[in-house]
Amino acid sequence: MLNKNVIDEINAKVSEVLHNSPAKDIEKNIRMLLSGAFTRLDLVTRDEFDVQQEVLQRTREKLMVLEGKVSELETLLKKSTHLSADHHASSHAAEAKQDNEDMHDK
Repeated sequence: MLNKNVIDEINAKVSEVLHNSPAKDIEKNIRMLLSGAFTRLDLVTRDEFDVQQEVLQRTREKLMVLEGKVSELETLLKKSTHLSADHHASSHAAEAKQDNEDMHDK
């Protein structure tokens, strides 16, 4: 990524070369050409980049916390489902035993 110092350095060198020459129009054209090229590149400043990098870091941290919470909830759900299934199975077994005893009593 090009920064402002590189652009200024290029500009200074071009100005130095062209300063004593009759090619001032060329300098203007080069400046316009470079300015247009840099505008089309859709560059961001270092400050903007750093801010976005911080936002991304905070987002990653929040995502990790949320993934942990989801994992905990999934574990609780599995335990709950397992306990519910065990309860249902033991309840069903008790009913079958009672039915069997009832039939035996007759």
